[in-house]
Amino acid sequence: MKPNEWIQSVPVYEPGRPIEEVARELGFDDISEIIKVASNENELGPSPKAMKAMAAAVTEMHRYPDGGCFYLKDKLSAKLGVKQQNLLFGNGSNELIEFLGHVYLGPNTNLVMSEGAFVVYRLVAKLFNSQAIAAPMKKFAHDLDAMLAAITPETRMVIICNPNNPTGTIVAPAKIKTFLKKLPAHVLAVFDEAYLEYMPDDQKPDLIKEIQKGRENVIVLRTFSKAYGLAGLRIGYAVGHEKLIGLLNRARQPFNVNAMGMAAALAALDDDKHLAKTRKTNFQGLELFACEFPRIGTGLEFVPSFANFILVKTGNGREVFKALQTRKVIVRPMDGYGLPEWIRITVGTPAQNRAVLKALKEIL
Repeated sequence: MKPNEWIQSVPVYEPGRPIEEVARELGFDDISEIIKVASNENELGPSPKAMKAMAAAVTEMHRYPDGGCFYLKDKLSAKLGVKQQNLLFGNGSNELIEFLGHVYLGPNTNLVMSEGAFVVYRLVAKLFNSQAIAAPMKKFAHDLDAMLAAITPETRMVIICNPNNPTGTIVAPAKIKTFLKKLPAHVLAVFDEAYLEYMPDDQKPDLIKEIQKGRENVIVLRTFSKAYGLAGLRIGYAVGHEKLIGLLNRARQPFNVNAMGMAAALAALDDDKHLAKTRKTNFQGLELFACEFPRIGTGLEFVPSFANFILVKTGNGREVFKALQTRKVIVRPMDGYGLPEWIRITVGTPAQNRAVLKALKEIL
């Protein structure tokens, strides 16, 4: 059987290493001692309300989920001030990016992204035999003018990850407003806001307003995987014009969102206390790293972050990654992003953050 030729050139995404795999490889007996701060997960775990909802949903797992996510759409549409027709749920926001590929990408098309943005954008472009044009960044942040300049007549999407993964940088709301004024009508602006909940409130762009006004070439992607702590359930959502959502729905398989995820997300939306605790813990962790990195060795360079992770320059990132594993700490090497001297560290609990810093000091 002959596969599509371009599929053979699609790189395989490198996920963060599972705790169990590291324990087995290095001969650690107690996996509870291993700290995994590699995948930007919420180390506080899910909301207690979400866990209670999951326990209640267990007895119904022999039923197919609600393919239309009716109750979740109802609650989220009221919370965001949009219509249910403006919402679409996916198996994580990654699936929603793939839906966009189905609808807009193909041979002789391209998407525009930043050179240091989430690698999945490149993978999705290759998956549909399209091209990813990478615009240069400024100080690890999106350069919106460079992204506009990279647009061609064949461009179908421009993707802005805000805050950006893996750099943690953000784009000011005023710059986004100017960008949208200059954006050609034939290009869809995709704003990946997976880490929005971690941003300071005065830095959050209100792109939902653009959709409320009826703008058709803006879509916002969000997730319950990060601040809501539901990464294992894979549930994300898109907010866009009803015509756009209707097109994406045609690419969606029936029952793409699981029932447990829906139940947990529905309850998580009601737990403002857990979300506030998550934000506070994360902010304190970022402050600790920013204070301590300059004190390690001759001082470690880092990128100030507005997400739940921080990018730090350690020398040979892959070797530091391996050395930290021997000290029961799993971080993310950044050579796959063209940053071989850097690692990315997820902000954890106060105890985890101190343990990571201790391990770094021992190595460096």
